[in-house]
Amino acid sequence: MKITGWETFLVAPRWLFLRVDTDEGVSGWGEPIVEGRAEAVRAVVDTFFEYLIGKDPRRIEQHWQVLTKSGFYRGGPIMSSAVAGIDQALWDIAGRALGVPVYQLLGGAVREKARMYTWVHGDTPESLAADAREKVSQGFTAVKVNLTEAAAPLPSAADFAAWAERMWALRQAVGERVDIAVDIHGRFSTAASLVMLPLLEPMRPMFVEEPVLPEHSGNLRRIVASTSIPIATGERLFSRREFAEVLAAGIAVAQPDLSHAGGISEVRRIAAAAETFDVALAPHCPLGPIALAASLQVDFAAPNFLIQEQSLGIGYTDDDNRLLGYLKDPSVFAMADGCIARPTAPGLGIEINEEVVKEAAAAGHAWRPPIWQHADGSYAEW
Repeated sequence: MKITGWETFLVAPRWLFLRVDTDEGVSGWGEPIVEGRAEAVRAVVDTFFEYLIGKDPRRIEQHWQVLTKSGFYRGGPIMSSAVAGIDQALWDIAGRALGVPVYQLLGGAVREKARMYTWVHGDTPESLAADAREKVSQGFTAVKVNLTEAAAPLPSAADFAAWAERMWALRQAVGERVDIAVDIHGRFSTAASLVMLPLLEPMRPMFVEEPVLPEHSGNLRRIVASTSIPIATGERLFSRREFAEVLAAGIAVAQPDLSHAGGISEVRRIAAAAETFDVALAPHCPLGPIALAASLQVDFAAPNFLIQEQSLGIGYTDDDNRLLGYLKDPSVFAMADGCIARPTAPGLGIEINEEVVKEAAAAGHAWRPPIWQHADGSYAEW
């Protein structure tokens, strides 16, 4: 079997899809994307196929090694995301060629269902509580929330009180049996997180995510030692080597992204490394159906899997059907009691509706992340 061609598709709301073709008629799909920088990732994907054309797609590890190491300059979100999407597609081809799901090639399934969470939104405690009750009524047993707007390096006492009030309203709305994760999104300084986390402890979050920016990961050890709340991070870390520091710092939940951190090949290694530190796996995935399908393949093979993010209800598009509309059979992502059942179809377990994808790609997108400012006009973390 040889790789004969590829095609990328820039599709709304902010995604990039990749199809890799072979001379035996087996094609695989991947999702190489950095949100807001899709065009740059697409360009790197194109250069990588100068090497891949004519190669056997089933030599996945060999290709991963060459693509990540042969350019002399290594790493970074653009290159690792390009590799990630290609890697997903090659695993998809391998599974399809053998007629088995990818998780079967990773050692087989260790569970029958994967727990999912969704997002809750609102500008007030009351609106957050109402949205949380709605999501629980849909069957979710876990939700995640951004409690804050742009946060000053040292927020005021009033800010801290308002954010804690929002969390308290959520806990009262859903009770103790529903988990609530809090995403700080790197908006806090180390000092702000050290103040905020004790205020959240009585509400018992499932975890607090990105309490500091990844460039300040050296401060995570102090943060972990200061609180009983499990600390999560990893969506902006792109290799097992970058995870080494945060695992040693004592985080509780690792959150690699299957479309950023080198694909299935690297994330399965990150998951194994996390397991040696007694750290759970919760892949980041505010992305499209291919990224979610790839995430689930690792989830079903990883013993330390905790919970999976997905983009339904995330709020950056007014059309949640975009996630499912690119699939021929959306039922593969059907949820019961907040979980997705183990997929059984070969490869990534999904069938892409290429006609719909091509129609969307004709329109394309130019999504960019918002640029926030503090009251004084200086840049604020989004």
